[in-house]
Amino acid sequence: MGGMIPLSDASREPASFPAMTTAIIVANAVVFVMELIGGDAFVTHWAEIPATITAGHRWVTILTAMFMHAGWMHIIGNMVFLWAFGPEIEDSMGPLKYLVFYLLSGLAASLAQLALMPHSTVPNLGASGAIAGVMGAFLVTFPQDKIRTVLLLGWFSRITFIPAALLIGLWFVIQLFSQVGAVASAQGGGGVAYAAHVGGCIFGAVTARLFETSRSTSE
Repeated sequence: MGGMIPLSDASREPASFPAMTTAIIVANAVVFVMELIGGDAFVTHWAEIPATITAGHRWVTILTAMFMHAGWMHIIGNMVFLWAFGPEIEDSMGPLKYLVFYLLSGLAASLAQLALMPHSTVPNLGASGAIAGVMGAFLVTFPQDKIRTVLLLGWFSRITFIPAALLIGLWFVIQLFSQVGAVASAQGGGGVAYAAHVGGCIFGAVTARLFETSRSTSE
């Protein structure tokens, strides 16, 4: 996100190993390898195409596209964000509820993007909408936690600690204004599904408490 890369929660450690977050990362990696092997034909077949979905066809791609990525930087960036915020949310929800929450966040993100561009024939793919849901959940569950973050300053970088509320809040504002700017310029997002990010994050923030197994407060 711009000049900041979140690494981990510096304020707490999960009570148990984040098995489901790890499994989701592995699933994304496996699908990415399948993309590399299958090429454009694989991507075209399994990516979500809004016009096809709104016509009532290939709804399964809403799920499959959630595990696909457009390139190495896309998947690495998404998985870094998931690893930064996912373990603590998995810990607060439990593995199975967390998986359901993750998938529903991805669904909400897809619906937001479909609502904005229902007739688009450009394939949508990526885990960022679901991960945005995890970030929204983190925002309301652990807002005061300090996030270990790489701050990029031109050619220089340093590791700093930023409150989750500030980091995720800034990220959300950037996504929101980027989408508004894309609509105003009739560019539709320039290849980035900002509406999916916004929709996923809102869904996560609104529903996170419903999925919690143990109520945890920031320290």
